[in-house]
Amino acid sequence: MSARSKARKRALDILYQADVRGEDVPTVLAAEAKRAAGEPAREASWLYAREIVDGVIDHSDDIDEQITTFSKDWSLARMPSVDRAILRLATWEILFNDAVPPAVAIDEAVELAKELSTDDSGAFVHGVLGRIARAS
Repeated sequence: MSARSKARKRALDILYQADVRGEDVPTVLAAEAKRAAGEPAREASWLYAREIVDGVIDHSDDIDEQITTFSKDWSLARMPSVDRAILRLATWEILFNDAVPPAVAIDEAVELAKELSTDDSGAFVHGVLGRIARAS
């Protein structure tokens, strides 16, 4: 697994944890930063994970608006928490990170959804992110 794939998984863990626990994302991020300081071998994945989470925090309103617009009859509240977190991180990559091609962001998100969520989540995530990428 590449360092960026690991970073996406770490970012997903932070976003998901904040959502499920009802905590602020910056609070969960700060706790993870303390833990990461003791794991220098994982620094490469931590740096990009932090970039993703910071980006999601900075652009949360725009990201959630895009997801809501393109999710076709699915409100954010109705989505499984893990799907919501995956969509947020991938939408940030598509809209705000020019270093990642949209197709890569979509593929990585779909793989996370297939691995960690419901049987239908991969197709759902693919559809929403594909529409976001085409509109951007």
